[in-house]
Amino acid sequence: MSLPTFCTQSELFSTAGLSGSLFAPDDRYRLFAKLIYPAVAGCRATLEKCYCSEDGRPAVEPVLLLGVSVLQELDGMPDRQAIEMLRYHAGWNFALNRQLGDELFHSTTLVNFRHRLEQHQQSAVGFSAIIKALQQAGLISRQTRQRLDSTQMFGRVARMSRLDCVRETLRLALRELEPATGAEARPVFWAGLWERYVESQVDYRASTETLARKMVEAGADAWQLLEWLGSPAAGQANSKPQARLLARVFQEQFEVMPGGAAPRDKELLSAPALPTTAPPEPQLSNSVAGAKPTTAPEPSSGPAATPLELTLSAPAAAAEVRARDKDQVPTDCVRNPHDPEAMYSVKGQGHQKREHVGYKVQVAETVCEATLTAGEPTRNFIVGMLTHPAQESDETGALKMEQEQARMGVDKPLVQYVDSAYVSAKKLVEARDQGRELIGPAHPGPQKDGRFTAAQFQINVEERHALCPAGKVNTQCSRLVETSTGNVCYRFEFSTQCHYCVLRAQCLGKGQRHRSLVVGQHHTALQARRHEQQTPAFQQRMKHRNAIEGTQSELVPAHGLRHARYRGLSKAALQNYFIAAACNAKRWIRREAWNLRQSAALINQSATAVAAAN
Repeated sequence: MSLPTFCTQSELFSTAGLSGSLFAPDDRYRLFAKLIYPAVAGCRATLEKCYCSEDGRPAVEPVLLLGVSVLQELDGMPDRQAIEMLRYHAGWNFALNRQLGDELFHSTTLVNFRHRLEQHQQSAVGFSAIIKALQQAGLISRQTRQRLDSTQMFGRVARMSRLDCVRETLRLALRELEPATGAEARPVFWAGLWERYVESQVDYRASTETLARKMVEAGADAWQLLEWLGSPAAGQANSKPQARLLARVFQEQFEVMPGGAAPRDKELLSAPALPTTAPPEPQLSNSVAGAKPTTAPEPSSGPAATPLELTLSAPAAAAEVRARDKDQVPTDCVRNPHDPEAMYSVKGQGHQKREHVGYKVQVAETVCEATLTAGEPTRNFIVGMLTHPAQESDETGALKMEQEQARMGVDKPLVQYVDSAYVSAKKLVEARDQGRELIGPAHPGPQKDGRFTAAQFQINVEERHALCPAGKVNTQCSRLVETSTGNVCYRFEFSTQCHYCVLRAQCLGKGQRHRSLVVGQHHTALQARRHEQQTPAFQQRMKHRNAIEGTQSELVPAHGLRHARYRGLSKAALQNYFIAAACNAKRWIRREAWNLRQSAALINQSATAVAAAN
């Protein structure tokens, strides 16, 4: 689509006539037009890259669409209601520099606009523009104090069992392949699979054994379909998205036992390596052991068959497909074929344990250590909103957050307040070497039967020196390097000093002759943090981190951060960028309104004092 000519100055004050009586100086819509709209209008050059400048019919002004997207997130309006607000609401039109009665557009234009932002990797354009405007206003500096924490985001999918996931993946693959393959090109078992997975459902009142048999039956059917997709008769059908997803689900949930075979298309089965005892995949002919089954596979009814295995009938040899045990299935496996990027994750332990299928969101916020007066709005703003796979650790999320903030012109924080999930010996040393502070508690050392832990020993790795609780010095120190990862650790041993020690029972385990400790190469920094976090001064500093919990409580109910409105990681990230942009806009507007009221109060006090003096 081509874009019309855009003039910022002429449109910025086009509704100035409404300002006199309808909108007070501290009105939120007036302040949106004053603070947020100029930042949105400054994105025009970036938004132009999402459109064709020569071909197509004239598009709706993208600056208007971006402004509507931020404003509808600010007021909690869906697309259709946002168009109605443009039709009737004077405040919305004033905030977006429009006149009541201006030409409107269909609500699906907002959907297409979001698609454009996603496709051209401009999801953060509004959020980034507001951050730059806050920097220009002096409310955010390039190097700030920050607090960082993560929260769960539920995917827009239903929780599925393994059987549900496999059967639904088969159903989607069959529906995708139906129009792509003619009736004469389909295999002989197609009708059976179509009836079983498209036209039928599993009776979940059946016994556990029956459901387990259905699981392996689905695996055998998936194997059979994938083998056909790898043959020349299937043509280019194996490149279809659902067919490739079926190959991934099959690898994650099933294994082909020795003596059998697996789908041969190497490109089709390009899934990550999985823990399995199955042999390497052989190259196959168009048949299994010389003869291709002519009917859909049926569960084995022989006495030797178990509920979790199935043998495909073939004249010469059997290709056995077996469902993996639960602990063999990778943690990043597909949980729902309608959104393969929504992963399973667990947060917390015990009664605080929370399970979900979706994504993880990292929220970074500035920290102003000044004490606020009564009624004063917050001075802190969100400077990072990262959406990443749910199974990734918080340390990985923190690294990705640094990269995202660098793209937005925000440097690494001088002081960062976090919880224990972000603190490790390596991170503490990295922050120290970079001249930064990582403020957060370190995990305690492992506890074993009430014996002394590494925390009770005074260890200096750099000097190869360790002092036990009884005051004994180590007799040996060995440097160990793990070949696979390159990690370095040190082993301290106390040899004969432990033989007659009075604290022997509290230090040594059963059958252990002397004490040995294995610690990482940065254990000195970790030990210093464990001692520091017990001091009142450190606990007082950690109070600055607690406010991030309140920020998340604001984002979840007020802006819907907890639930994804769309399927897919990139769409969820787009949603969260708009949420962060709206939250910053709201805080900036409230802050500016409070400053205006404070200035007006001071003027009134001065006028009253002058009048009293006269």
